[in-house]
Amino acid sequence: MDNTVSIENSKTMTIIVTKGSLDWAYPPFILATTAAAMDVKVDMFFTFYGLQLLKKDLDHLQISTLGNPGMEMPMFGMHMKMPNIVSAIPGADALCSTMMRNLIKKKGVASVEELREAAVDSDVNLIGCQMTMGLFEWEKHDLMDEIEIGGAATYMEKALNSDINLFI
Repeated sequence: MDNTVSIENSKTMTIIVTKGSLDWAYPPFILATTAAAMDVKVDMFFTFYGLQLLKKDLDHLQISTLGNPGMEMPMFGMHMKMPNIVSAIPGADALCSTMMRNLIKKKGVASVEELREAAVDSDVNLIGCQMTMGLFEWEKHDLMDEIEIGGAATYMEKALNSDINLFI
C-alpha cells in the first residue's frame, strides 16, 4: 500500500488591472508573480488605464499625490505626507515619481519592468483589452510582444472558471 500523497495545486486566479500609474503597477504584478510561484495559473486582464502597463517602454509611469492622502515619503530622516495641493505645483508629480523610483532602487525593490518580466517568465498570461485599445487608438505594436489581445468575453471565460478573482 502506497501512503505517499501527491498534492498538486490546480488553482487559478484572474486579475483585472485598471490603474496605470507607477504605484498602482506594483500590486497586480507582485500578486501575480507570487501566485505563479505557488503554482497558481494566473491571467491578468489590462483594461482602461491599466493598459499603460503593457506599453513597451514604462518610463512614462508616474505617481500622483492627488487623491492619495496616505502617501508618505521618507525624507530627511522622517516621513513627509504629501498634501493634495502638491499636485497643483508644476512638475510635482514628476518629482515625486523620480523620488519614488530612487527609493525603489535604494531599497532593492524590483522595478515594474523587472516584475513584468518575471510575470512573463512565470507564464502569467497578460491580456490587453481589445475595446480599450480601440478606444484609445492603440495598435498591438504599441504594446509588448508577449501579450494576448482579448475582450470582456475572454476575461469572463477565465474568471468564471477561476478560484480567485481580483480587481486592482
